[in-house]
Amino acid sequence: MAHFIPCHKTNDASHMADLYFKEVVRLHGIPLTIVSDRDSKFLSHFWLTLWRKLGTKLKFSTTCHPQTDGQTEVINRTLGTLLRVLVKKNLKVWVTLLPHAEFAYNRAPDWSINESPFKIVYGQNPLGPLDLIPFQHDGKINVEATKRVKDIQEIHKRVQAQIEKANNQYQR
Repeated sequence: MAHFIPCHKTNDASHMADLYFKEVVRLHGIPLTIVSDRDSKFLSHFWLTLWRKLGTKLKFSTTCHPQTDGQTEVINRTLGTLLRVLVKKNLKVWVTLLPHAEFAYNRAPDWSINESPFKIVYGQNPLGPLDLIPFQHDGKINVEATKRVKDIQEIHKRVQAQIEKANNQYQR
């Protein structure tokens, strides 16, 4: 399962740890191991002390050899492709679209195991906007809500098509 969390290159190790606890540990608990690149944030005394005290073993990929952490490299490449498809020319909206990309990524079946991360973790895929059947309403229509639903459905259609294309390329 992947989590896409917006942050700044200037964030320090303490802030990165806060983000990690807020966005990952609260959902999955304390990890036994973490594979990380050799970014100075992840080599800092704070970061090393934090994980040592929590009992998490830090594993670092080889310098200048990103293939050591191949899974992360594939996810980063896929995220880049998804964001290019979603963002198009409006580069400022990438933070807003990041949760949609994460949802789509975690809902798409992985080509190697033919199951989605959601299904592996929770036993089923969550419903997405494309799965929802329109319900009967009282005749009053909120134009903004209708537009939002159409936008989300369109985003998910584009992402689903892109993930299927990428999976087919990986299989080949």
